[in-house]
Amino acid sequence: MIRRPIIGYRLDATGHWTALLSCGHLQHVRHDPPLVDRPWVLSAEGRNERLGQPLDCVRCERMELPGHYVPHRRTREWTAESMPPALREDHATGAGTWARIVVREGTLRYRASRLGVDALVRPERDGVIVPEVGHSVEPSSDARFFLVFYRAPSNSDPTPADRRRGLSTP
Repeated sequence: MIRRPIIGYRLDATGHWTALLSCGHLQHVRHDPPLVDRPWVLSAEGRNERLGQPLDCVRCERMELPGHYVPHRRTREWTAESMPPALREDHATGAGTWARIVVREGTLRYRASRLGVDALVRPERDGVIVPEVGHSVEPSSDARFFLVFYRAPSNSDPTPADRRRGLSTP
């Protein structure tokens, strides 16, 4: 199981507390005795004491990119010959940084042993890179691919509706 520290809290639409995890996912932290006993969630002091504590993140296990994250950087297109050699070795993105592997041609073997992943990424199916999880890639000789990095939106980022209309911030 991938454990992520709590970095904040939000109330959901029904008034239940959710923990914001360092990966960008939200997880309910209800106090619902006798099923769930979390009296600490009822007070600001109790919630603040739990900041930094890890919780299991099943969405990271399922390699789910947080829906509210936005693209912020794209690499140039690489081939097996032009890609940085370090990508063939185990490496990871930083906390809160997700990435999508986009293959234009050929295939790319994507391995993330902590997640039990050994998969071929193809033009019709992108790969998802989970923050802080070691992974490596091995492109086929005819592969052309690039990465798109995602992060939590800032207040200056365009909204999804703005992006659909082609608007962006300066």
